[in-house]
Amino acid sequence: MYKSGFIAVIGRPNVGKSTLINKVIGQKIAIMSDKPQTTRSRIQCILTQDDAQIIFLDTPGIHKPMFKLGEYMLKAAEGTLKEVDAIFFVVDATEKFGGGEKYILERLESVTAPVILVINKIDLIEREKVLPIIASYAEKRNFAATVPISAVDGTNVDTLIDEAKKYLPEGPKYYPADMVTDQPERLIVAELIREKILHVTEDEVPHSIAVNIEEVTQRKKDMTYIRAVIYVERDSQKGILIGKGGELLKGVGKAARPEIEMLLGTKVFLDLWVKVKRGWRNSNGAIQSFGLGVSD
Repeated sequence: MYKSGFIAVIGRPNVGKSTLINKVIGQKIAIMSDKPQTTRSRIQCILTQDDAQIIFLDTPGIHKPMFKLGEYMLKAAEGTLKEVDAIFFVVDATEKFGGGEKYILERLESVTAPVILVINKIDLIEREKVLPIIASYAEKRNFAATVPISAVDGTNVDTLIDEAKKYLPEGPKYYPADMVTDQPERLIVAELIREKILHVTEDEVPHSIAVNIEEVTQRKKDMTYIRAVIYVERDSQKGILIGKGGELLKGVGKAARPEIEMLLGTKVFLDLWVKVKRGWRNSNGAIQSFGLGVSD
């Protein structure tokens, strides 16, 4: 019997959801950063095995929104919970239970899909501390299962996948076996560039950036030209992102290019520009133009 289904991966920002997705898929699809609220869209990633196909929805971190962009991210995350066969609720083993976890558990109260508690980052704590964490969460909700993992080194990730399969219905392969995401290449390229910006900028800039791919052209047989515009909200942020003599922006391009080349299978000429679009995070039109789309 072949199984297939959809699993939402939810949790507070920065608990390792994207790291887990990338470990499961075996390559980078979801971007990773030590800054919260990295994921902005529901990114579908596909794992195909001999007995099952699992489509993972890597959702934006659930948090109380401060901008229209944040409202969209929350809608995307919460809307996902109504569409899936199971849910991974990912928590950070190094962090105490707090308001963020309480906020998510309240939103899970009306969910009918089985919820698997995924305790991530166990590689960063002593082994004897895992059981008290499991017991603490068990007092708060009756989870379908609890699996402690390390998304970084892969500990128990296979166990987690086997557990997830128990809750999938019988079904077909929705996607070809060699397909790992349903996202267009332009979106992944934009996200790879945004990831590198998150790595090199200070707290003032990260949430104010959006990356729009304006042109992808095959200029030579083995060379792809990509023009990407990085939008910020203030002139001061533009100066920070470009850096003295353009060095920071050059560094972003140098870091992003190898991963984009691996994705596209060609050499890449990456042409980066920085523009100011004031208050774009509070503009539905701007959010939609950047491919983030606000749904009702």
